[in-house]
Amino acid sequence: MDAVMSETNKPSLPLPQFVSAGEALTDLIRVGADQWLSKTGGSTWNVARAAASLGVPSAFAGAISQDWFGDELYAASQAGELDLRFLQRAARSPLLAIVYETTPPQYNFIGDNSADLAFDAALLPEGWQQAAQWVHFGGISLTRAPLAGQLIELAEDLHNRGVKISYDPNFRNVMDQRYDSVLKKMAQLADVIKVSDEDLVGLFRSDDTEAALATLRGFNPSATVLLTLGSKGAAIHAGAEYWQVAPPPIAVIDTVGAGDAGIAGLIYSLIQESTAGPAANPDWLQHLRFSVACGSAACLNAGAKPPQLAQVHALLGRV
Repeated sequence: MDAVMSETNKPSLPLPQFVSAGEALTDLIRVGADQWLSKTGGSTWNVARAAASLGVPSAFAGAISQDWFGDELYAASQAGELDLRFLQRAARSPLLAIVYETTPPQYNFIGDNSADLAFDAALLPEGWQQAAQWVHFGGISLTRAPLAGQLIELAEDLHNRGVKISYDPNFRNVMDQRYDSVLKKMAQLADVIKVSDEDLVGLFRSDDTEAALATLRGFNPSATVLLTLGSKGAAIHAGAEYWQVAPPPIAVIDTVGAGDAGIAGLIYSLIQESTAGPAANPDWLQHLRFSVACGSAACLNAGAKPPQLAQVHALLGRV
């Protein structure tokens, strides 16, 4: 049995309002014929960092390796002020994403019996479910047994406890027909589903994005869907209502991590609204504007660097 270590902080620290559960990995990006660049990443880990950067007490719940790659992820988690009590380390190989083409991105994943698969939800801090307002799931973690099964069980438990769930499938080429049941199950558990127009094409293996969106919404008609549209901005579908906003004019440096920042921004905005007091109905248009401003702010930074709250507010008036 693997030895999985959980990092500990002072026990008196309050537990986080937001937790993102899944994978943290290292992107190995080909930048030349025989040159590669390593970057810390992972969609669910990026979402946790983005939420923390906006000021929400946040954690990434997952396992990383004990080697150099894991050390880099640990250091970046610490620098990003994530709650390290949720970060586990296992004596296994690292999970790697091999990005052999960047335009458009083409991925291979290396992670047979890697550290992420050793995650143990039973080792998370006691009582964390009562403190968490939102928990996020998604990415390739939900394709990787036995991790995927554990995460789905965790999402079911949180759903039954009344904890809000966000879900971003974040389509990758490992999500084929075998992922269909996971997509449906997670959509049924989610309060908010984030998906891009490109995700819809990949997930439903169809160029008819309207039909794909209708199918996805049919899995859980009560869920709110954040649909990101690249340079066209984003839209929110909530029940029979629909809003769409365009992004502000900016000089784009890098779009990596923009979608992760967008869902983090939406959750941040929803948490801020709930903190201000109970509302009869969410102000979805304002939440959408904040989400788009977050995604745009992420494009001002090279790599998957999370947006700063000041950057978001500077853009918000132009959304």
